[in-house]
Amino acid sequence: MPRRLIVTKPEYAELVELPSQPLADGQVRLRTLHTGLSAGTELTWFKGTNPYLAARWDAEVGLFRAGQPGQEYPVERLGYMEVGQVVETRSAAYPEGSVVAAAYGHATEHVLDPRTEHAVALPADLDPLLGIYVAHMGPICANGLLHAAAEAAGAGGALELGDGVRGRLVLVTGSGVVGLLTALFAAEHGAAEVAVADADQRRLAVAERLGFTTFDDSGTDVAAVLKDRWRHGPGDHGADVAFQCRGRPSSLATALRSLRPQGTVVDLAFYQDGAADVRLGEEFHHNGLALRSAQIGRVPRGLVGWWDRLRLSLETVALLGRRGADIRPCLVTDVIPLDDAPALLADLAARRRHVLQAVFEP
Repeated sequence: MPRRLIVTKPEYAELVELPSQPLADGQVRLRTLHTGLSAGTELTWFKGTNPYLAARWDAEVGLFRAGQPGQEYPVERLGYMEVGQVVETRSAAYPEGSVVAAAYGHATEHVLDPRTEHAVALPADLDPLLGIYVAHMGPICANGLLHAAAEAAGAGGALELGDGVRGRLVLVTGSGVVGLLTALFAAEHGAAEVAVADADQRRLAVAERLGFTTFDDSGTDVAAVLKDRWRHGPGDHGADVAFQCRGRPSSLATALRSLRPQGTVVDLAFYQDGAADVRLGEEFHHNGLALRSAQIGRVPRGLVGWWDRLRLSLETVALLGRRGADIRPCLVTDVIPLDDAPALLADLAARRRHVLQAVFEP
């Protein structure tokens, strides 16, 4: 029987068996090959800190409704980085044997409806394990670049992903998977230089292996160093654009402080505890900075019709095709059986183990 990883209560995950679903017209059955762990997001469910456990997101008005949980335990859909092979099909678009990237959680099998779910057929020459980044994680990072492009060119003028980084000096704060993929996108789309700041020496070492300038922000005033390094003219020093990819207020503060006047931070991070340490009365105010949140749920205004999640996924496929030989050994630190997933979540929550990118295999 198919199995799925769920969180039944805080600090407890298990694999449960589910009945196999019949196929309707247009659907396909996927047998999971690889499913990637998004540790930052998934640990919020495991530890009970996700905001949806205390409030409901009202998409119509764009507000969280406190006291109305949007999700209760058990959390039955955990994860969004899956690659499966079609083993049964009632869709001409996805023949049997094809390999597909989708986002359906850590499960051994999934009935996919391509008419209502985002799915991307992977090219035969792409390492299928790297396909974990195609449906969701890669588009998150590519959408960050798209928001930078819209900021630089105006919402109606940015047609290429590199329009916000080409020839520019780029800072990425945070060297987890989101930060490293974002840095790779920026470098591949013509950034003059990409610097990566973090406090984790293991992750900074990976960033160096990928060819980026790195700074340990636990012991270095990154903003001061970069403003000495990146000098545009009198009274004009710092990064052209910063991508904030670490869910800590101190990291956002570093990104803001490192910008040149009227620069933009494109924020891809998720702050579980808010951002009380971000001092908006200092550099943010005096340098006329901009802060733009980039989430995969929307592309910048004015670009709808030109850009959508499929195009962002295809940009991810292109990046993986060019840099996959570097990405797999640098980013994918753990490939383990799905049976070991509950123990890994417990170890990560207790800080007994560190992973950059874990991938489960049924």
